[in-house]
Amino acid sequence: MNRFRILGVLGALLFSFPALAQNSAPPATVLSPDGAIAVTVGADGEGHPVWTLSRKGKLLVSPSRLGFLLTDGLPLDRGFTVTGESRGSGDDTWEQPWGERRYVRDHYNELTVSYRQNADRGGRLLSVHFRLFDNGIGFRYELPEQPAFKTMHIAEELTEFRLTTNGTALWIPGGEFNRYEQLYSRTPIDAISTAHTPLTMMLEDGTHMVFHEAALVDYAGYWLKRADGLTFRTTLAPSSQGAKVVRDLPFATPWRTIRLADDAAGIVENDLELNLNEPNKLGDVSWVKPGRYIGIWWGMISGKWTWATGPNHGATTERAKQHIDFARKHHFSGVLVEGWNKGWDGDWFGTGFDYSFTQPTTDFDIKAVTDYARKQGVTLIGHHETGGNIANYEAQLDDAMKFYASLGVTKVKTGYVADAGGIIAPGDKPGEVRMEWHDGQRQVQHHLKVVETAAKYHISIDAHEPVKDTGLRRTYPNWIDREGARGMEYNAWGKFNNPPGHEANLVYTRMLSGPMDFTPGVLSLQGSNGVPLASTLAKQLGLYLAIYSPIQMAADFLENLEAHPRELDFIGTIPTDWSESHLIAGEVGRYAIFARKDRASETWFAGGVNDADARTVTLKLDFLAPGMTYLATIARDGEGATYETEARHRIAWETRKVTRDDTISLWLAPGGGAAIRLEPVKTAKKR
Repeated sequence: MNRFRILGVLGALLFSFPALAQNSAPPATVLSPDGAIAVTVGADGEGHPVWTLSRKGKLLVSPSRLGFLLTDGLPLDRGFTVTGESRGSGDDTWEQPWGERRYVRDHYNELTVSYRQNADRGGRLLSVHFRLFDNGIGFRYELPEQPAFKTMHIAEELTEFRLTTNGTALWIPGGEFNRYEQLYSRTPIDAISTAHTPLTMMLEDGTHMVFHEAALVDYAGYWLKRADGLTFRTTLAPSSQGAKVVRDLPFATPWRTIRLADDAAGIVENDLELNLNEPNKLGDVSWVKPGRYIGIWWGMISGKWTWATGPNHGATTERAKQHIDFARKHHFSGVLVEGWNKGWDGDWFGTGFDYSFTQPTTDFDIKAVTDYARKQGVTLIGHHETGGNIANYEAQLDDAMKFYASLGVTKVKTGYVADAGGIIAPGDKPGEVRMEWHDGQRQVQHHLKVVETAAKYHISIDAHEPVKDTGLRRTYPNWIDREGARGMEYNAWGKFNNPPGHEANLVYTRMLSGPMDFTPGVLSLQGSNGVPLASTLAKQLGLYLAIYSPIQMAADFLENLEAHPRELDFIGTIPTDWSESHLIAGEVGRYAIFARKDRASETWFAGGVNDADARTVTLKLDFLAPGMTYLATIARDGEGATYETEARHRIAWETRKVTRDDTISLWLAPGGGAAIRLEPVKTAKKR
């Protein structure tokens, strides 16, 4: 952006800014490194801290208020003057131990504006810290030590976003009983009620915006509530303590983030939240291992087996060894076993009082199973379902992780199956409990306690029914995965099946927060009682490229996987750790095709998912290395394939040589997808 355009942008922002508070310093403006994004911060005539956001000369967020309501004092919302500012910048590149890409650039300009409230309101201090990247912004409140008060009891955070332009949004409601496990709505922005984040918007001028947060630590997660028109405000998840957040000073809140881009690729290939988290705190994390797995799980989800003991118990010693043998034969590194421990008998949903995390059932010899797995070069993936009872789980947490470590278990799937607001947390007195929300401050504290305890024993965590991902995998790389959306399990329940466009919605919403344990690979395309999935066979392969996770499951029954040898072999070659990832074709909520490069070789993979509308896409292969020829193995929807009939099973295979100058045309069926392996010819193996 040239200097005249910069001056024009700043002039427009200052003109739009409200009258200044008496004796307040003038508004301060900071630009992104490329000059395209501008944020202006100050105080209005009533002393409200306010901010604006502009991109490419257009005002996107008009003057919007900042502040807090407290449960034990006057609000921190008016009577402020600006007392100072500080600026900084950074440009660094850091390496992920695992992830969608190996190297991440962290390039930003930042501005911190300090405020003091007038003496009649307590003379309290706060600062707002903005950090601008070329592809988005983050800002947070910073509360310094001060004589006015020592502890904040936050009733509500008053962060406001006054949008200037309508458009289309992709969102799920916040505060509902089923947490994040809901279907996405596509509506006008001004039809949103209260939404979870990530919340994705496409403005009328084509600008893409994604609202989320980063570094959610010791604070309540927020929902974005539409107040009126195009004005939105943060709404913190509730707490049993009245105050939604209680923090001693000094502290900083999580970052409120907005990704900004011209197109779908710009919001997907975006590391904003990762960059706003602190670097790795665990040191050497070479023990954190991505990988593929199978499990004793789909049988219980689909109703054939049970978690409870009895004649149909899923987690038996014999069945676990069968799965270990299958994993060794087909190159899966892990086997998940659910229902191995005591406590599943009876009504455990939302209670979890009877769970033991160190005592197996009588028909599951956990030492024999883990010893057998070790000899086969396979590891058991542990499972801790809590029924939402963190009082019971925290009392056993250290012993549980120590027990798993003694058996060589290096990954644990945790679960918190309870309706929203149904987390059972310990109270102040022995035996006393309190009810909390899955994304409230207490549960945010709990998840981090689990991750830190697991790290002591070199164990990685895959959290189900979690708090949303906010990039903390950078700080705690053993936090390898989460659920936090409607996964494959809904396809096992007949009338609850995910619709054909669900996964394409996830790519541009839930997946923007971080990896998801979606559990693809139901090659039979059947749930319980033979109810079909809204998917083609090729789409089941494409899910491994579209829904990123460092641990990827093949979820179907072993016999169903073996009935599809070519597809099973292809899954066995797809890495779970990448050096590069690019969205090479896609439209928000419609379809998504990725190209990803294996971190351990020169092999590329491409593929993804489609919604209910058939389409043909032409993929450019210019991501491939120059001067090299690749053997492309292509799995695509067969002629006439559709999720709506038995034609969903039609899949077409093709093998041909390509270079970066070539293209591949793909017909994507309704509910379809595709997957492509691109191996350098000199290293390609015969299969």
